[in-house]
Amino acid sequence: MPRRTQVGIIGCGPAGLFLAHLLARAGIDSLILEARSRAAVEGTIRAGVLEHGVAALMQELGLAGRMLRQADRHAGITLQWRSQRLHLDLAALTGGKAVTVYAQHEVLKDLVAARLAAAPGSILFEAPARAVEGIEGDHPAILFETAEGGAGRLDCDHIVAADGFHGIGRGAIPASIRQEYGKTYPYGWLGVLVEAPRSWPELIYASQGDGFSLLSTRSPTVQRLYLQCDPADPVEAWDDARIWRELGSRLATDGWTLTQGKIFQKSVIPLRSFVCAPLRHGRLFLAGDAAHIVPPTGAKGLNLAVADVLVLSRALSRAIHRGDASGLDAYSDTALARVWQAQRFSAFMTRMLHRDPGETPFDTRLREAQLEQIALSPAAATALAENYVGLPFPAED
Repeated sequence: MPRRTQVGIIGCGPAGLFLAHLLARAGIDSLILEARSRAAVEGTIRAGVLEHGVAALMQELGLAGRMLRQADRHAGITLQWRSQRLHLDLAALTGGKAVTVYAQHEVLKDLVAARLAAAPGSILFEAPARAVEGIEGDHPAILFETAEGGAGRLDCDHIVAADGFHGIGRGAIPASIRQEYGKTYPYGWLGVLVEAPRSWPELIYASQGDGFSLLSTRSPTVQRLYLQCDPADPVEAWDDARIWRELGSRLATDGWTLTQGKIFQKSVIPLRSFVCAPLRHGRLFLAGDAAHIVPPTGAKGLNLAVADVLVLSRALSRAIHRGDASGLDAYSDTALARVWQAQRFSAFMTRMLHRDPGETPFDTRLREAQLEQIALSPAAATALAENYVGLPFPAED
């Protein structure tokens, strides 16, 4: 028997879950279809740096209890080059704002648990969406496969594809009107999880030696570290000795030693940028990674997804409760304006901190001059800090 809801959501990632909670607050029913199991959704380890506004929204929605107990609030970051370190006081530069270091999979655990507690059955796991239909009319539907392998149908008033870069949603927008912009960077990140205490009180973004490195954290006893690498490198090419040697070189500075420990997880991720436009076709809307990808250097992926669905939830509420579709009509342009600012910042951080394979000594000095400008200019430091803690969400009309 077909199911029915007001807003059908494809994907149980940050975009889909935040949207479901925002819609519930507005008195709008939704149902999430997720291809993976709950364990897979909650067990996919991904780092998370939450912008000031995203952490505040979690508190506003009543979803921040565990985050407030366990996460770290960071009011500063450190930039490093030529073995010198620059502390950027984010709070002082932005009027008291900070970021919250809280892993994305922990955010998902909190949102899934809260959603199912409030509305049992509002997330269908192991229910991959196969197609959408009727998006140019008044009665759209999502065709999906049930956990038992049968055919399912979800009739709804609106469909939101929050199903990631490889999902089906984006392809439902006709190629004749869909524009895609992308860039693949010539380097990737090797990410490792380490059983060790913290070596530094805040994140260090370093560019020296053979390229970029990032000293991040997961908990008081588990640290997350990244190294620039060839995106084609197999994980096996990086044994523990090589990892510690490179981290030691790229993070070296006088009077400080990196604390080592047991490396228990390694992965190589590519770096790319991607934007799709428009984000709407008929009654289908794109949000999150289905619409855009950013390199992780700027820590904007999850945060952009939340900004998308905040705008979209307001527009859906106005359309459903008041019959006013102006917000839906403006959604794509409104969301993309912020997306492109985040793309600009992410590309700026990526180019400034990474060593290009074909880089000349002149190129290296130009990158270092950018870092020196941040040290010398309060205006440059403020611009970086404002973008890092998060630009304001689009204002509600």
